[in-house]
Amino acid sequence: MQFMLMCYFDEDRWQALPEGQRAQIMEQYGELTQSIVRSGHFRAKAKLQPTSTARTVRACAGETLVLDGPFAETREQLGGIFLVECGALDEALAIAARFPTLPAGGVVEVRPLERATGS
Repeated sequence: MQFMLMCYFDEDRWQALPEGQRAQIMEQYGELTQSIVRSGHFRAKAKLQPTSTARTVRACAGETLVLDGPFAETREQLGGIFLVECGALDEALAIAARFPTLPAGGVVEVRPLERATGS
């Protein structure tokens, strides 16, 4: 079963961390990625650019609107994703519990992907 691990962090809080701490967290993410690859769970990952680069597309009264920024106003913003293959939810949760941004105030949402159906 595949799970999306979505990493959230307050962008202002991230920028307020000392550069050395941010570098250490990113190094720990590299180590975590290698560990997930070695375990055979890794499928993909991506780090997102800041929300200031985001655009949201909506349909309103039959017209398409493109708006600056993310769709939802939240304290934490989606900063990156990992796609992992696990036998059960508990395995995916155990991987998420190792994310290095958690001690600094980050959040990881773990969500199973729908199984693909035939075309």
